[in-house]
Amino acid sequence: MDTKAIESMIGQLCADAGAEPELRDVLAVVAERRGAKPGPEDLERGVQFVIAYIEQVPYMMKVAWTAACNVGLEPEMRRILEMVDSYWREGDDIIPDELGVVGLLDDAYCSMTSLQAVSDHYRLQTGKFLFPDDLSEANRAMRHIIGEPYASELDRIVVRTMRETGLVDTVASMASEEKRLNLAANSTIWNHGPAGQIDITNLIPLGVTDDNR
Repeated sequence: MDTKAIESMIGQLCADAGAEPELRDVLAVVAERRGAKPGPEDLERGVQFVIAYIEQVPYMMKVAWTAACNVGLEPEMRRILEMVDSYWREGDDIIPDELGVVGLLDDAYCSMTSLQAVSDHYRLQTGKFLFPDDLSEANRAMRHIIGEPYASELDRIVVRTMRETGLVDTVASMASEEKRLNLAANSTIWNHGPAGQIDITNLIPLGVTDDNR
């Protein structure tokens, strides 16, 4: 899985001297709209979360490909990763790339939610985690940061991709009866135990986590 082009784009935009102030301004607006009053340190931690989230995309794409090869989902995962790659290459997407690092929020969210959707469905059918990382909470926080109507548009892209790749039907056909809906299983194909959540407690002051409901 070649992620060099995505890594290059992320490296250039996240290293830009203006990246952090841009993100800080966006997070300040998001927090205000959600009724939160973060301090400067809270905003800085939010900026670091967003940058780390974006930078994790190439790694997770490689993890996804390895996982798919391990369980026989190569054709379906290849199509999903091709969609992810094409979205990164599209400059005039839902949040235009010309906005710098802010323009990568939708690319990263679309990528991470697509991969998490595959992992979630795999676990639903087999009782096993596909990835050693659970991105659910981080994805929900990023969804709040992106906001509407953009987040719903991105969610529709993910749902459409899952349907068009045929992954849902393929995973269902792979699951044996005794494994189906075995949600209590703690084993994973990685032998890492249960999938670990990304810590998002630093985002609570920004009003973008489930703790703020």
